[in-house]
Amino acid sequence: MLPLILLVDDNEDVRLLGSFVLTNLGFSCITAHNGQTALALSQEHLPALILLDIVMPEMDGLEVVRQLKADSRTAVIPVVALTCMAMDGDREKILAAGCDDYLRKPFQLEELEILVQRYLNSPTHVLTDS
Repeated sequence: MLPLILLVDDNEDVRLLGSFVLTNLGFSCITAHNGQTALALSQEHLPALILLDIVMPEMDGLEVVRQLKADSRTAVIPVVALTCMAMDGDREKILAAGCDDYLRKPFQLEELEILVQRYLNSPTHVLTDS
């Protein structure tokens, strides 16, 4: 069974591209467009990894990660913030909220792959330009 990754982003293009990249790397991927859906899918599927946008309407990623870490069923799932937040102190605030790691947008696909492989302990297959 392939490791399942939950990709959460309110931007449809990011979800489509991310899902495409992750499935081509050999992972299963489900997506959510908001925090409420992310929480429901996390509890239902217990993914191996969550890639979480921070800036979203209604419920931001910081609140999502706090709720995930407060639930014993989802607390152990690694959560990596994917965000454009790049001001001084943003990284520390994101990690303090409960995220395990941080990747600033825009990022290189190789950076995403290395990060995912780190948390899923899989061999890397670094993407190359074709």
